[in-house]
Amino acid sequence: MKPSQFAKGFKARPDTTSSEKRTALDRLNAIDGIVDIQHGSQNAANGRSGAFVAEDPVDSMAGPESDEYRAWRRANRYTAGQVIELPLKAIKPSPFNPRHFYLKASIAELAVNLAKQGQQQAIHVIPDYENPGTFFVSDGGRRVRALKEANKETVKAVVVDLPVGIESYKLGYDLNVQRDSQTVFDNAVVWRRFLDEQHFQSQRELADHLGLDESTIAVALSIAKLPENVMHEMVARPDRFGSNMAYQISRYHTARGSDATLRLINKITSDDLSTRQVADIVKGRASPQETPKPAGRQRYAQRLEIKFDGVSVGDLKSYGEDRLELRLRGLSRERRDELLHQIETILQSEQAKD
Repeated sequence: MKPSQFAKGFKARPDTTSSEKRTALDRLNAIDGIVDIQHGSQNAANGRSGAFVAEDPVDSMAGPESDEYRAWRRANRYTAGQVIELPLKAIKPSPFNPRHFYLKASIAELAVNLAKQGQQQAIHVIPDYENPGTFFVSDGGRRVRALKEANKETVKAVVVDLPVGIESYKLGYDLNVQRDSQTVFDNAVVWRRFLDEQHFQSQRELADHLGLDESTIAVALSIAKLPENVMHEMVARPDRFGSNMAYQISRYHTARGSDATLRLINKITSDDLSTRQVADIVKGRASPQETPKPAGRQRYAQRLEIKFDGVSVGDLKSYGEDRLELRLRGLSRERRDELLHQIETILQSEQAKD
């Protein structure tokens, strides 16, 4: 099959990463590399799993590490990268977790999968050195919540050497951005708290630390003024409620209050309103009840939400009798190319029938 120009366009734009600094994903990939080595050797040596192994740790595997982590690791005979089982009750969320919102439906679906298949991927935890025997989640908050939902008592974990603080936040934030799982609503709540607790003295300092424009911080802080129940209504639809739309809604909430704002959010979803249309409503140029549609704009007849691994990635809409619209985002490069190939195959097959 000859590739289309559409496909060539995708392949001509490979993903790039900066060579000037080590990203969060690079660091966690390094941890995962150690996990693969240690997990294989542990299974061969022990033939079992437990809280901690009885063998002495192999210091050469750990690499550079903090004094606190080295002392903890030696005291518990833990080898860096080793997968162990820990009591779920010993795991607690990090106060510097970049995620704030977790969808109940997504957690419930993951809980069903974990109940059937078991936990396939270990979470990453950081020891709470001030409270021995407890750990902060570094990566894997969804899995912890889903395991609790599935009434599990233990969790597979890798104990990593990271500080609990702003540095660990930046690590998790960078990773979530690369996964496309960080939302403006998570940023709004967490950044507001960081400033309130004086982890940063100004919006400018926070923007510099995250490598963002100060206006991005300002928009998020405006959104942070929304009540959480209002934000919850938008969190599940990141394709419809990005930062610009959420900002307009925050302005509307300031003027009209929560009840009217919730009605507007429902109308945005049901009528597929654009950000410009919502901005007109906010400015009083149109009413929420009678919002003018742009010429030629159609209301879709049916909409199918598309989920991969329990996470919404877009939708398929039908318009009238002769139009389909597919929108997907947040896909891995491999899955994107695979879907593109399948769509091209279907279209070529239909063309051959003509």
